[in-house]
Amino acid sequence: MTSTSDLEQLAEIELQKEEEEEDEEEGQRCVTDGPSVPPINRSSPDSSHPYYDVARHGIIQVSGDDKYGRKLIIFSSCCLPPSHQLNHRRLLEYLKFTLDQYVEMDYILVYFHYGLRSSNKPSLKWLREAYSEFDRKYKKNMKTLYVVHPTNFIRIVWNIFKPLISHKFGKKLTYVNYLTELGEHLNYEQLIIPPDVLRHDEKLRAAQKGGPPSVKSPHPAPLPTQQFGVSLQYIRGKNNEAMIPPVMSQTVTYLKEKGLRTVGIFRRSAQVKTIKDVQRLYNLGKPVNFDEYRDVHVPAVILKTFLREMTEPLLTFRLYSQVQDLLSVESSLRVSRCKQMVESLPEHHFIVAKYLMSFLHTVSQQSIVNKMSSSNLACVFGVNLLWPRDGSISLDALTPINIFTEILIEHFTTVFGSRCPAGQVTP
Repeated sequence: MTSTSDLEQLAEIELQKEEEEEDEEEGQRCVTDGPSVPPINRSSPDSSHPYYDVARHGIIQVSGDDKYGRKLIIFSSCCLPPSHQLNHRRLLEYLKFTLDQYVEMDYILVYFHYGLRSSNKPSLKWLREAYSEFDRKYKKNMKTLYVVHPTNFIRIVWNIFKPLISHKFGKKLTYVNYLTELGEHLNYEQLIIPPDVLRHDEKLRAAQKGGPPSVKSPHPAPLPTQQFGVSLQYIRGKNNEAMIPPVMSQTVTYLKEKGLRTVGIFRRSAQVKTIKDVQRLYNLGKPVNFDEYRDVHVPAVILKTFLREMTEPLLTFRLYSQVQDLLSVESSLRVSRCKQMVESLPEHHFIVAKYLMSFLHTVSQQSIVNKMSSSNLACVFGVNLLWPRDGSISLDALTPINIFTEILIEHFTTVFGSRCPAGQVTP
């Protein structure tokens, strides 16, 4: 029987072998001084950030929701600097600091393994400490841990940790060999993927004869009845010029009737198969009866998924940069600034946004029962309402988005009160 120390030594040997192979294949190209190119859309955190020393490397990112309404948290090994340049205890604290904002809702962890080397890897002792410090509140709502581009090193480490890991937690681990496979589960375009990882994936696919197709394969033409993955204008044109998309009006109506007093509404996910089935029904133009599913979280997830899969966010690409500047506006002036931004929206987007925010304001008024305050709702909905053209949102970009969304919900009457375009609908 192989001892733990033997496995640790074997893991170290395997990691060194992988490094040598990478160096040979890439002409001695070395990443020990950090990633050769900074991650996509990684904005530098403010130097006043409590974990600036760690956050500035972009190792941990929050990247919106997956296809089923669960928060996505990403850990990129290739962003780890050499160990002597990073306090790994601080890294663990920063990871917990990030997770603390989302552990009350269902979430997903994505671990990009490529780029881990002897020079930058945390010790196995550190990994054990990390696992022991992640108590039930962290593990309970983590639905899946995706390990992307796993190697023999990962599998050996997994064997080391098996005795410590519960069977229930172990079932959450999913190995992903190519980014195309990840795209089957997540909104691939919205992930923050470091360029080094993209290049590595291209190399793996090129080496795999007849391997998986490129992640950039074109989307098929939408059906006339399509609801998900199309624009507001497309839905309106195919639904007799209805101002409020059917998915939104039906989910909001149902949730107003049966979901307002549900604790943690919008924080929980639903069965993946159920969500796929409901999306398929909507896209085929067939009726959906939410009572059949006996789960109020199904329409809640469907509403978030509908918003996230729009080809342009409800609050538009144009507003994204303006919202990012919100932190530079004095607190006392932010409501009026948000009102100006919202009133600049195209009429159809304004009407639908007003309809949605009126509903979320109603949800927040029941927060004593459902525990969903304006702030909590903003944390859930912000990334589903606004994102940049490339789809990925850095961790630091979330703060102004959440503040903006919270203002829209909390000060709904002030923000949406004066503009009354023709055809507006109130939920």
